[in-house]
Order: sequence, then C-alpha cells, then structure tokens
Amino acid sequence: MTSLLRLLPEEMEGALAELGAPRYRADQTLRAIHAHGAATLDDLAQLPAALRGRMREAGLELAPPAVLAERRSEDGETVKALLALPGGSTVESVLMRSPRAGRAPRATVCLSTQAGCAMGCVFCATGQMGFERNLPAEDIVAQALHFRRGGERVTNAVFMGMGEPLANYAETVRAIRLLTDARAFGLAQRAVTVSTVGIPRAIDRLAAERLQVGLAISLHAPDDALRRRLVPTAGPRSVRELLDAARRYFRATGRRVSIEYALIGSVNDAPGQAAALAGLLRGGGMHVNLIPLNPTAGPFAAPSRRRVREFRRTLTEAGVNATVRIEKGADIAAACGQLRTDAEAGAASGTAAARG
Repeated sequence: MTSLLRLLPEEMEGALAELGAPRYRADQTLRAIHAHGAATLDDLAQLPAALRGRMREAGLELAPPAVLAERRSEDGETVKALLALPGGSTVESVLMRSPRAGRAPRATVCLSTQAGCAMGCVFCATGQMGFERNLPAEDIVAQALHFRRGGERVTNAVFMGMGEPLANYAETVRAIRLLTDARAFGLAQRAVTVSTVGIPRAIDRLAAERLQVGLAISLHAPDDALRRRLVPTAGPRSVRELLDAARRYFRATGRRVSIEYALIGSVNDAPGQAAALAGLLRGGGMHVNLIPLNPTAGPFAAPSRRRVREFRRTLTEAGVNATVRIEKGADIAAACGQLRTDAEAGAASGTAAARG
C-alpha cells in the first residue's frame, strides 16, 4: 500500500498515468488533499469513481490520523493533538498562533519525525520514552494536514516535535519537499525550520540539498562535559563540531542558524556559562534562542527570571543576538512528550482501576 500523502507531484502524475489518467487528475488530487482537506479516497469526488476504484486496486490509499486527545490553551493560541497515525504510531503535534501587526496571525505547526527519540536528553519527556520508530514522510505531512483540515491557516512548520529529524533524514527531507511544493502543501521554504540535537554530517548533507529552510541546533551547554550530561548521546567534541557545522550551513545557504539553549536552573544558567557561550558564538552568523525550561522529567527546575535576563544581557552585550522564547501552552502540557505521557498514564491507571 502507498499513501497518496507520500507522493510528490511528479510521482502523483506517474502513479495516475499508470492507471490511464491524464495529467490534470494529479493536480485535482493534490489540491483536494492539500488545499481542501480530503481525508479518504471517497473524498476525492473530483475523480471519476472508476479511477478511484483503480487507485484502490493499485494499493493507493488515503487515511487520516485518529485524534486520541486534543487540548487547547486558555488563551486559544496553542492547540496540542495526540494522533494515532495510520502507520501505527502515536505522536504529538502542536499548533501555535502568534499575532502579527496588520496581518493574519502566524500559525506554526510543530511536527514529530519519530515515535519516541533515541537522543536521550535528560530534561525532555520524549527523550525519556526511548525510541520506537522513524515516521515515513506521509505520517509527518499528515500532522500538518490535521490542523489545516480543522480550518487552520498554517503558515509555518517546525520540525521540533518528537524525535530527531536528521536521524530520519530521507523521510524528513521528503516531508519538507511535500510541505514546500506549490502543488502540494504550499509553504515557503523559508517558513520551515529543522531542529536537531546535532548530527554534523547530516547538517552538511542538508546544506547540500540547496533548500532555503532554517536550521536550529539544540546546544544547551557551552562545554562538552555538561552537554554530555544533558545529552548522553553527544560526542566528546560535539560543541565545537556542531558550531563548525552551523557555520558551514550558514555559508552554504545564507540562512542564519538558531542555537537553541534550554535554560535549566542551577545547571547551565550561570553568568560564566553565558560568557563562555558568547565567546563561542561571537561573529558567527548565529542567533541564540533561550528557552526557560518547562520541567517534564528528572530533577530539573526552571531558571529564575533574573537569571534569564542576566544570561541574555551577557550575550547581547558581547554582540551575540539573543531572544527569550515566549512560553506557550504550559497549561496544556505542550512540551514534547507530555500529552502522550499523560494519556498513557491515564490509560494505565484506568486499566489498573478496572482490574481492581
């Protein structure tokens, strides 16, 4: 079986041509799915019933994810969904709205590329789940389509959900091409960002794709010893290797790289650590995104507001561009892995109660 969500426009043309359909039937199918929210083959009313029958016989399928849970923040700007994908995995996706002066709000969908994660970040709920499997591109695209089908005008996509995108490289890139193809989902490449814990060779490979997508590197520490404590899978010289890869990405694409830094109280938020980070990044075409920790796992706490302000001030005074991420969705457990963890805990307690 082959999901129609997996097919790039030229592949859709080829698949339908093999069934005797003219080229315009591919455009009709793509528009119906990506623009109008068709969720099943029966929704493709633009196509003749005979063609839809041949598509079924050829193993072409279209199935939406099942919604297991959905939460909306009190301010209405963040929606988090727990989805059971057709491929059999349960993953989380988040939609975040951001107001823009004189324009419609930016609506960014946060996409998962794996069920679970193998990187093991000790402060991340997903990292504590362990790894289940890579998601195929169609299951990644299905997450964005879930929100569009619900009436959202999706403007941006970030590969910052569950999993490490560059550890699922081929499927992540296929999903990017589907999301940014004008005949498919239709986002601008510059409206897409890939976030990675850090695989330098994969960063270089992404730069060679000649895409104009943004890159965000989750650094979280200014030195290797602390980074290996926070990210157990990190290499012995990962800080320098990642920053070198970031500079190569910047030179190859012209896109400024974002350095993601989760601020953890009394762990990596000291003034000396801010100064060390500034020394590493000065003059490098990089921007620091400071993320006060949303505690989800392990013995970690959020930093004080004073520490956050001081950390940012140290960076900016050293000439490093830095911003503090505005917290969204704390009231709905919007950090990666929290909703799935809550759902699984609820199911487990319900089973236990039933047995009791």
